[in-house]
Amino acid sequence: MDATKQPVKLAGSSLTHSCHVCAFFHTQEERYQVLMPFIKEGFENGDRAFHIVNASQHAEHLNRLQQEGIDTATAQANGQLEIQHWQETYIKDGRFDQYQMIETLKAAISPSNNPPGKISRNIAHMEWALEDVPGVHNIVEYEARLNQALPKQHDPVICTYDLSRFDASVVIDIMRTHPMVIIGGILQENPFYVPSEEMLREIEARKIT
Repeated sequence: MDATKQPVKLAGSSLTHSCHVCAFFHTQEERYQVLMPFIKEGFENGDRAFHIVNASQHAEHLNRLQQEGIDTATAQANGQLEIQHWQETYIKDGRFDQYQMIETLKAAISPSNNPPGKISRNIAHMEWALEDVPGVHNIVEYEARLNQALPKQHDPVICTYDLSRFDASVVIDIMRTHPMVIIGGILQENPFYVPSEEMLREIEARKIT
């Protein structure tokens, strides 16, 4: 993201650099309330929107966007809006492969998919990790590796988590893998962030103890 050309407002702050954000919410209503201004600003600026949601929530997600005056049919037809499902991305073929997903996400958010001079605003609902499928326990390792895999200058990637559904220990580890965090509806630099190399060493050490 070239913030000198196009500052991005997110959860009470103006982004001045690339960001990989974990956003914690207690309800769906809170999630949309906090993120919708960011989403709407993107459509108004002509940016691309790339969202990953549960297939069962696809219609609700479209309805939320439409209620804000977004012409979702036109946006999808011209490629400005792309909505994919957990089932075809994170848990494709009934399992989570962190390496495959990193490559999938990198391809999906590539600048080559954006209109000239515009950015991609990327949001992923992460409750797929609560599904009973192989590999989901690697979510923390995936989030740490994603920091390494994303280009140094990349567009916003926001991973949203429902605090009412994840265990506290998982939430703490998830927070430690993101340089920035949204808590209480406010974006801030994450004081608990652990650099990817250190976090991955810690995860490997846990596997042998």
